[in-house]
Amino acid sequence: MTTDFFARFEAECLPRIVAAISQHDRRVQLHTLPADAPGWPPRLRVTGDGPPDLRRHQYALDITLAWDGLEVQRLFADGGEARFAGYLAALPSKLRAWQEPRGIDFRSLSQVDPQILIGGLDFEH
Repeated sequence: MTTDFFARFEAECLPRIVAAISQHDRRVQLHTLPADAPGWPPRLRVTGDGPPDLRRHQYALDITLAWDGLEVQRLFADGGEARFAGYLAALPSKLRAWQEPRGIDFRSLSQVDPQILIGGLDFEH
């Protein structure tokens, strides 16, 4: 697989994901991270820190979102833009759905573990 897909993903898609998450919660900070290794897509780190006495969980928000490389490649095939648009529209619901099973609380900007990786993500909605 060529890493050109990943460069396009970083340039064309990650800014749109950042915008969608920012609309969901403006208090979080979003940082694009380089790939862990050649042939892997870049990732997105979501952090936030609210007042410790208002946290639901022990640790400040520190989540890394990592997408599956083949799923990233599929974004640039026929129908990819429509899939991605649907994914962006569904992203706020996905963020809410991830909270309980993964020990995340966006309202208090806290989580149960020091760092959480949500990996192997696809673009289904």
